[in-house]
Amino acid sequence: MIATDLKTGVIYQEDGQPWQVEKYSHHKTARSGATVKVFVRNLITGETRQKNYLGNNKVEDAFVERKNVQYLYQNNGYIFMDPDTYDQFAVPEKALGGKAKYLKAGETFQVMYFEGKPVSVEFPNSMIFEVVYADPGFKGNTVGNVLKNAQMDGGFTVKVPTFIKKGTKVKVDTRTGSYISKA
Repeated sequence: MIATDLKTGVIYQEDGQPWQVEKYSHHKTARSGATVKVFVRNLITGETRQKNYLGNNKVEDAFVERKNVQYLYQNNGYIFMDPDTYDQFAVPEKALGGKAKYLKAGETFQVMYFEGKPVSVEFPNSMIFEVVYADPGFKGNTVGNVLKNAQMDGGFTVKVPTFIKKGTKVKVDTRTGSYISKA
């Protein structure tokens, strides 16, 4: 694979480590040719960094296996279960990339395996959560897009419109952590 194939979500291997592209930008100049700048996350260590490649540089493909698993609970890592074999295994917090707050017991997630070891968890683009506390909305706050804080059943806070109340189920974008709609 060449460097210009590196797009968001692509996984490649460098120095024996799997890296996933979080963001990329492609720059082309008349004299020097194409340059690809990528912001990548190491799937094993969780480390993030920016890397630059010339457009014709080669990068090595990483063989990553994906499998649907069920999240169970947290105990020295996050415990998942293979629904086919009922085997349980732990995924370290650094492999979640800061998205552990979206884990819900019993939900199905996709785990990526590199060389037979679980290295990362892929979350759906959106998930449904219940509001357990919402700041009160004030009468007259209807001009424009007024937002207030609401705490979800996962323990995190999201900015929601003023009409959202306690007990309402809402759809949250797991990529940005923002409110999408009522569920």
